[in-house]
Amino acid sequence: MNPSTELARSVVTALRGAGVREVVVAPGSRNAPLSFALYDVAQAGGLRLHTRMDERTAGFLALGLAKVSNRAVAVTCTSGTAVAHLLPAVMEAAHAGVPLVVVTADRPARLRGTGANQTADQVGIFSTFAPTLDVAEADLDRLLAFVREHGWDRPVHLNVQLDDPLLPDDDGWDGGEAPAWAVPAGGTPMTRLVLDPGPRTVVVAGDDAGPPARVLAENAGWPLLAEPTSGCRTGDSVVRTYRLLLSGALGAQVERAVVLGHPTLSRPVARLLARADVEVVSARARGRWPDRPYAVAHEADQVDVASPDDPAWAEAWRAADRVVSRDLDRLLAAEPGLTPHEVAGAVSRAVPRGGLLVVGASNPVRDLDLMVARYEVGGRRKVIANRGLAGIDGTVSSAIGAALGRPQSSRALALMGDVTFLHDTTGLFLGPREERPDLTIVVVNDDGGSIFATLEQGAPEHADRFDTLFGTPHGADLASLCAAARVPHLRVGSLPELEQALAMPNGGIEVVEARVRRDNRRELDEKIRALTLP
Repeated sequence: MNPSTELARSVVTALRGAGVREVVVAPGSRNAPLSFALYDVAQAGGLRLHTRMDERTAGFLALGLAKVSNRAVAVTCTSGTAVAHLLPAVMEAAHAGVPLVVVTADRPARLRGTGANQTADQVGIFSTFAPTLDVAEADLDRLLAFVREHGWDRPVHLNVQLDDPLLPDDDGWDGGEAPAWAVPAGGTPMTRLVLDPGPRTVVVAGDDAGPPARVLAENAGWPLLAEPTSGCRTGDSVVRTYRLLLSGALGAQVERAVVLGHPTLSRPVARLLARADVEVVSARARGRWPDRPYAVAHEADQVDVASPDDPAWAEAWRAADRVVSRDLDRLLAAEPGLTPHEVAGAVSRAVPRGGLLVVGASNPVRDLDLMVARYEVGGRRKVIANRGLAGIDGTVSSAIGAALGRPQSSRALALMGDVTFLHDTTGLFLGPREERPDLTIVVVNDDGGSIFATLEQGAPEHADRFDTLFGTPHGADLASLCAAARVPHLRVGSLPELEQALAMPNGGIEVVEARVRRDNRRELDEKIRALTLP
């Protein structure tokens, strides 16, 4: 067996010993030893192999697989600029606390700094986002120790030096017996904080907060301000229009906020947590930076309440929420044409028990925040998004990865804007041997970046340069693009058409394009915010 084949097989054995069961390959020459080893093991049933022609797509596919499985997923590519294309997925994984093993092929160390073809300094290329192990020898113990030590809740980087010859010189490999997969022993003991009732308190549940936020809100009788991807937008404590109510009289009365997960969606929540008169209690966050970007009075791993609080406080929020929700629905129904909020609401209602929804950044996740259907506890719906850095990168690929990684989902949907969709169109181009999940991708197409219309740069005084700098209309023909990828496409322009399309999925990957206006987005948002003005 030649040295590169032996080294590659040691790396694959280490991946399996660290619990990796899904691997994404971006093809190249230098990573051929790794690709051959992975193929052999996949054929023997030791892992599932996915191939993508673009490294960024491959990285985000791996990210989506890892987010739904809570297990490390590996992605491998060749040397040179290919490695740089993995950086966005690595950054997102680092900030979101997602396990990702990045395996990059490299030339031998003797060629570094010599101008050799496709040779770059790849050691430490991901900076602090992922620690690097430079791998030159088939040292299985060292490989296993590194991945097991660092790769349970963050990305890690294996930079593998592979020399010629790059092809195996035997008849193949069945992978042998993988080392036992051992979950690391617990570290520091869990800390628990018990709060007394009294201060007017809200529970803020950001991305990946999970059921503990709902349980705390229900036990205490506190309003639950939960983002769509919090994992706890269920039950009777949830306040649908919390973002609007925070800007009104009720928001001004908040004295304490208990934060779980990673809240990033709304400025009203950010302003609440930054207020000097609000005591912030934090359940310790995971991810790259567990510290909060605002003053925290108390922090613990688990937050409980000593006894239920005065029910009048939560009832005031529920009563206000009923009124504002009714007014919001009436406002949207009176708008001419299909609104992006109605698209989000229809998609939310289409997620059945046991279903999966992947949401893109910018407006779609914020529109969904106002329109999420009232889900029951125990429905096992999973709503996820790349909220670590909240970028639009790789959303199509993340959605496909999530759908592949959660085959038990009763249905998988994705909701994203047109710019987000166009940003990852290569994610639609799957080879004929690649597994295609059942996934309905709903694209809210307003021909540009309408998120900016709702921000400061969308003010009327900047109208003369807005489209050039921010709106960026593209005029893309999504139907033709989908046809090129052999992906079924349907365009809808009304709520009944959308609801009918969502009720009749074709199977496989399909795109439903919902056409909405952009020219009135700022005005519509102002009308919505005015619902809670005196």
